[in-house]
Amino acid sequence: MDEQKIARLSSWVQEAKRLVFFGGAGVSTESGIPDFRGVDGLYSQQFDDPPETILSHTFYMRHPEVFFDFYRRRMLYPDAEPNIAHRRLAQWEREGKLLAVITQNIDGLHQKAGSRCVYELHGSVYRNTCTRCGAAYTLEAFLKLGNVPVCPACGGRVKPDVVLYEEPLDPKTVEGAVDAIRRADLLIVAGTSLTVYPAAAFLDEYPGNRLVLINRTPTPLDGLAALTLNEGLGDVFARL
Repeated sequence: MDEQKIARLSSWVQEAKRLVFFGGAGVSTESGIPDFRGVDGLYSQQFDDPPETILSHTFYMRHPEVFFDFYRRRMLYPDAEPNIAHRRLAQWEREGKLLAVITQNIDGLHQKAGSRCVYELHGSVYRNTCTRCGAAYTLEAFLKLGNVPVCPACGGRVKPDVVLYEEPLDPKTVEGAVDAIRRADLLIVAGTSLTVYPAAAFLDEYPGNRLVLINRTPTPLDGLAALTLNEGLGDVFARL
């Protein structure tokens, strides 16, 4: 651990008044939720079809039984608890120094830790909607609607509010996230390989000179950062 870098980051956090945090799957791995591209991630495991195929809109429409079986077994972690990164971010928000959390995760752990201004770019497993009548279901209710979840009110299929491959991001969520980045005086990007677009392109909207990248492995955008830390997120946040 580079103590000089930690000291600089700690100083920047203390000085920040509009801190924005942009996080990926690596934020939740220390809560026991596997990432996608890591050594033990979903993309490293063997399935009859690649995970990126199963998690596509086309596959969801054509093979709902397989999709929902995979989704229940591999995408839902309702017993996971927030880790130190989630808790520290919620604390900074309460203290008035954090403007927003932008996340690529769908696990709801930021809200579970107490964060209130969270832009969920890829949706949330805790919201589920009937595609026919629009009825809303909690995760608990969703899990009781059958192997291929059917709305009791109208018989329509209930879809998780999760952005699948081939589907666009929600425009209002994108607008809020980009606006927060443009207003940030400190942007911390962590736990993401920065290879998923358009989310990775959001960093282009940051006008400041305090961009911090925290990831166990280098990212394609490390050269743009004022500070890079190739460390575990929990190790870094434990020192802030």
